[in-house]
Amino acid sequence: MKQKSVIKADNSWVEKSIREFPGSPSERIGSGWMLITAGTESAGDWNTMTASWGGLGVLWGRDVAFMFIRPSRHTFGFANDNPLFTLSFFDKGYRDALSLCGEKSGRDIDKAAEAGLNPIVFDHSIAGGKAAGAVGFKEASEIIVCRKLYTHDFDPAAFLDPVLIEKSYGGTDYHRMYIGEIVSLLTKK
Repeated sequence: MKQKSVIKADNSWVEKSIREFPGSPSERIGSGWMLITAGTESAGDWNTMTASWGGLGVLWGRDVAFMFIRPSRHTFGFANDNPLFTLSFFDKGYRDALSLCGEKSGRDIDKAAEAGLNPIVFDHSIAGGKAAGAVGFKEASEIIVCRKLYTHDFDPAAFLDPVLIEKSYGGTDYHRMYIGEIVSLLTKK
């Protein structure tokens, strides 16, 4: 299913240092949730999903974000095929919208339209000087734009605590981890 058309971000956004990210990442991601969005702004060729797993930190001397997507999720292919992804954070008033984006598939519905969210695109340069668009949402309070650096598929044999497999996987659909260099933290003016 094609997603809602994307408009260019206006000048109501300002770029800040990731060190100015408000609140603790565990609070904002774990209990606050976020939307992971990947794909391009052209012709609705993108998807978003709600996530409560992930984090922010430093790796390889760079500020990074890491997130996890199951192969069964529609966003998985978009994250694999595109160099950029975004993490969009919302005020508590958007909890129902984030619930919908976690419960419904972009294969079946236009999640942004159903959730009342307006997708916007931020232009960024990537390796080789090429420009790429990063899709976020007008209603977000903060958007982190990341350039994908590394992926890794979870290996069931590497889990040291078998309860994790039982509780989170039931033996199938193991996440892929994505590590992205943080290229911008965008906040509303």
